[in-house]
Amino acid sequence: MRASTTYTLGAAGLITAALTISGCAVGTGGTGDGDASYDQNAQLSGQVSVMGFSGVDEVATSRLSYTEELLSGVDVSLIEGELDMQQFLSAVATGSPPDVVYANRDQIGSLAARGAILPLDSCIEGEQIPTDDYVPAALDQVTLEGQVYGIPEFNSVQVTMANADLLEGAGLTVDDVNGSDWDAVTAATEALMQGGGGSLSVIGFDSKLPEFFPLWARANGAQLISDDGRTAMLDDPAAVEALEWASEIYELQGGFSAVKAYRDSADFFGSGNQFASGTLGAMPMEQWYINVLNDVSPDAPMAFDTVHDRDGEPLAYASGSAWAIPSGSDNPEAACRFARGMTSMDAWMVAANARLEAREAEGKPFTGILTGNAAADARIREMTTSVGEPWDSGIAAMYEANDNTFSLPANPADAEFETALFDAINRVLNGQAEPADALTQAQQTAQQALDAGWASIDEER
Repeated sequence: MRASTTYTLGAAGLITAALTISGCAVGTGGTGDGDASYDQNAQLSGQVSVMGFSGVDEVATSRLSYTEELLSGVDVSLIEGELDMQQFLSAVATGSPPDVVYANRDQIGSLAARGAILPLDSCIEGEQIPTDDYVPAALDQVTLEGQVYGIPEFNSVQVTMANADLLEGAGLTVDDVNGSDWDAVTAATEALMQGGGGSLSVIGFDSKLPEFFPLWARANGAQLISDDGRTAMLDDPAAVEALEWASEIYELQGGFSAVKAYRDSADFFGSGNQFASGTLGAMPMEQWYINVLNDVSPDAPMAFDTVHDRDGEPLAYASGSAWAIPSGSDNPEAACRFARGMTSMDAWMVAANARLEAREAEGKPFTGILTGNAAADARIREMTTSVGEPWDSGIAAMYEANDNTFSLPANPADAEFETALFDAINRVLNGQAEPADALTQAQQTAQQALDAGWASIDEER
């Protein structure tokens, strides 16, 4: 789940309101693309407007240049800034949407169910987008009732990151904090921690609640929502056990508020980050932080591993973005080709080479890119720079995690589902509820939202 949870939750109501005003049909039936004729060999013309794409680094700009060449004859215009959901939904409601939109994958289900974006089956077939090449968990997140509504781009996964010096000083190894043995992680937390409460000086282990709760739940065998996206499973005893354990990690260190306050005070993106300064023992973190650490603190005493489930198998919760075509797009053919271009093997190779050249010019290693396209990931991995340990282990852990991902399936109430779950976790962290009670209440709220969302779809059939 992404960091902008509060923003996403507000978007759910905006989706419903905007589409009700506009009179858009709610549901997933039909192709929804009018007279669009997708053909990768067709010469396209006109304009294609893009909303939500604000990348300005070489990975973004090189792919954009490649895609503009692919769309020769089409004028590509960018609507500056990240996706403004209210602006987007208002544009859909008034019949003047952008031609293609860049959204978080966990927004796709609600947008699809409410008719704000088009199913892409015809687009995928006509432009011959090789969806079999994409990371399965990423594709699952944009697939509702068997229809694909988004073309995945980028993939974020978690890697275990630890301070090797602190581990050694406590007689531990990264195996003690990679999640394979929860008792070992608990013991390591107590061994690594220094101080407590208001005097905390070293966080032993950070389980990264609330955002990484789905990771710990799955590590304990809990699924949280059924594969078809219709049934909430938040009160699964395995999920309750996961929340009990992950929240107890904070209680051992003076409570969540104390740990969070100390965590937030760190120079996270600077040379005085918590690993370089020796103020954090270990935590799971998205793979992009490996590159940050290598940039700002290349001599930090790091140790890396994948996150493991309780059977010892590597595991990661996948998140990322996707390209979607809004209902009412004036040029869906060009929008489809744009999505194909930005996520194609050729575009990713152009981007990887641009990043490699930039890193070499700075005298720094190239640690890879997780694209959402598994075939591209495999080729880019061959380009990564070996710079010795511990960084080579970090890169290896990143790619192993990417090969062992899961996601929560698309559903018509994804924002409401996240609200129910995050509210429950926060009540536990703030001492307002016990894990079992909080997840029982969340289960009821989430299921009501799912039932309402699916009922709207079923009524359209």
